[in-house]
Formats: sequence, C-alpha cells, structure tokens
Amino acid sequence: MRGYRDEAISIATEACGALGVEHIVISFKELFGVTMDEIAASTRELGACTYCGVLRRRALNEAAMRVEADRLATGHTLDDMAQTVLLNVLRGDVNSLSRVNPGGSDLPGFVRRIKPYCEVPERESALYAYLEGFRFQELPCPYAGEAMRNDVRGFLSRMEIKRPGTMFTVYRTALKLAPERGETKMMGTCSRCGEPTTGKVCRACQLLDGLREQGPGNA
Repeated sequence: MRGYRDEAISIATEACGALGVEHIVISFKELFGVTMDEIAASTRELGACTYCGVLRRRALNEAAMRVEADRLATGHTLDDMAQTVLLNVLRGDVNSLSRVNPGGSDLPGFVRRIKPYCEVPERESALYAYLEGFRFQELPCPYAGEAMRNDVRGFLSRMEIKRPGTMFTVYRTALKLAPERGETKMMGTCSRCGEPTTGKVCRACQLLDGLREQGPGNA
C-alpha cells in the first residue's frame, strides 16, 4: 500500500540493520501479480481487508518457507487476539477459534506460528516503544475503516475503559473453548497452486480468480 507500507518497511529495515538481522521483503505484486491498492480499487463485493488477510497469511508462510524457518513469530497483541475471537464468534466460525493458540499448531505445508505478545495490551506496547525511543508506525491502515474488525475494535476499547480486564477475559475464555486442531478437516493440496487447503481450491486462489473475473489487469 503506497505510503503506508513504505513507512513500515523503512522502520523495519532500520531496526534489522541495528540488530544485525537479515531483512527480507516480499510483495503481493511479486507473489500474486497485483498490489493491495489495485485490489482495493477493483474489488466490488468483498472489502480490501478480506483479500489482505488471506493473501498476507500466504505471503508470510511463503517468506518463512524460503528461509527454512521452523517458527514464524508475529506481533499480535492482546487487542488483536480479543478482536479475532469476537470476529469469529460474530461470524459463527467456531473452528477458527483454534487459531488463538499462542503456540501455534503443526500442519503440513505451514510453518508453525507463534504469538509472543498475545497477552501484551496494545497500549502497553505503544507506551514501551515511546519510552524506549523506538520508531514505530502510528498511521492506521488506509482501508481499516472498511473492515468489521474496526467496529469490534471500537467496542472492545470502550468496554476495556469501562470494564478493565475485558480483553483478557475474552481471549482467555476463547483459549478454554477453542477446539483442538486434531478436530479440524484433513489438509489436502490446492488444485491450482499446490498450497495446503481443506478444499479443492484454496481461499487465496478463489479470491484471485474472482479478481480476474472482474476485469482485465486484475491478478
């Protein structure tokens, strides 16, 4: 996303350089032949966040596979986790509650994901960064306002102010209720791209096919 991701990449490059850590950048354009801005401009039925979430997960796994990583650590905070729990409940997607497991699960074709900051509130993370003088991105995603997550974020933030501890309660309750990964469907491979999926065609390919059908120049 022009302007938004440029700043994030600059900050990450600087941080990795200071720590002596290799910084690898991959893009939607490289992997899927289309940018997020192009997707947002062309999609009609589904919001930009639907595409971004699915394709970003694919991109993260691809990057982890390239470097032969055995774990993929993400920066999800407590706020993110609680929001995801409520989103899954509101959508009736009980199986996805298993994704709140901070230690991840081993699935064929996927690098195991871990969430070391899953019980760190976003406000505390931001405060720590300010106090330590760390650079971090303050501007919100330009497409965030379109997403259902934005409404859930607002609701949880208001509840947390009025009833401190709400986010911890939501998240930890989900951990108790989440189904075991062993209860999920058996994984197969996508007939289009060969990536792991529970169906014949993976969600990423379904979305990209939909973009192609919307007109020339897409995906």
